[in-house]
Amino acid sequence: MLYLHGLGHFHPETVIDNSFLCSLDIGVDAPWIEERVGISERRTTLSLEYIRRTRNEDARAAVEGSTTSTTEMAQKAAQLAVKRAGIEAHDIKMVLAGGCCPEMLIPAEACRLAASLDLDALALDVSAACASFAAQIHFLSQMRQEVLPDFILIASVEAFTRAINYSDRRAAVLFGDGATAAIVSPRVASRSRIVASCFHTDPSGHDQITIPAGGHFAQDGHRVQLFAVRKTIDLIDHFRRGNGAPGDANEFFIGHQANLRMLEAVCARLHIPAEDHLSNVKYFGNCGAAGAPSVLSQNWDSLNACAVNVAVVGSGLSWGGMRICIQNPN
Repeated sequence: MLYLHGLGHFHPETVIDNSFLCSLDIGVDAPWIEERVGISERRTTLSLEYIRRTRNEDARAAVEGSTTSTTEMAQKAAQLAVKRAGIEAHDIKMVLAGGCCPEMLIPAEACRLAASLDLDALALDVSAACASFAAQIHFLSQMRQEVLPDFILIASVEAFTRAINYSDRRAAVLFGDGATAAIVSPRVASRSRIVASCFHTDPSGHDQITIPAGGHFAQDGHRVQLFAVRKTIDLIDHFRRGNGAPGDANEFFIGHQANLRMLEAVCARLHIPAEDHLSNVKYFGNCGAAGAPSVLSQNWDSLNACAVNVAVVGSGLSWGGMRICIQNPN
């Protein structure tokens, strides 16, 4: 079991709305986007002028067209998580980071984040694409508790729009950028406990979602969506059979923020009412590994006496999640 002490999130200021995508003349209009994916806005580290001028056809040049680095985004998310956790940054002695679109191949994103926060901490990347948050939590939960430090920083950071070809309407409508951070502890108690976690992979599907080095995102959309719906349903069924929720507390669902229509299909199959489904994909797009934990962070201050079941899926193919039980504040 791990204790969750605080969450943080950050999204860049620049908005890609549906009207901007329509202005690129890539064969989409607002009703088409709304019907297919249910997304109206996304955030990007790129300037809109850069996207309009280049369509990001050369993904290798995207860093030069960016206004915010991945480290800056992760740092801002981490600072909020530290504040909410009520600790000092120097209390953190381990940093894990991951995601789909690292800004550099080396050093590890975790090392760059630790340096930006002036931390003297063990730092390494534990990355499983969009399922990185689940992989990081499950990785820690399987370690001997006595070898872990009191406080660990977990970060998921995505500059996904740098890997999007804005002449490809299927990808252009989906993705946004953002970062999240979480402070967890194996022994220092808090009112939020991760009482169960899991992580799985099916390497036979490794070629269904890809981003080659210096290249663009590609996926077998139909097969991937069927996989995502099926595995999300399996995960939530698994966590619903768990325990640890306080009394007759509410139970919430947070899924991988791939697109709103996929999430609605999951909720319909699982009979999850709208008020128990937490999401932000409509206004932030698919932020990869940062998507689901950013929903948790945005709702962090209002979650009391409840259980939250989180399910994420990603390239690899990979899938996993966790059950979080949250008590009322003392």
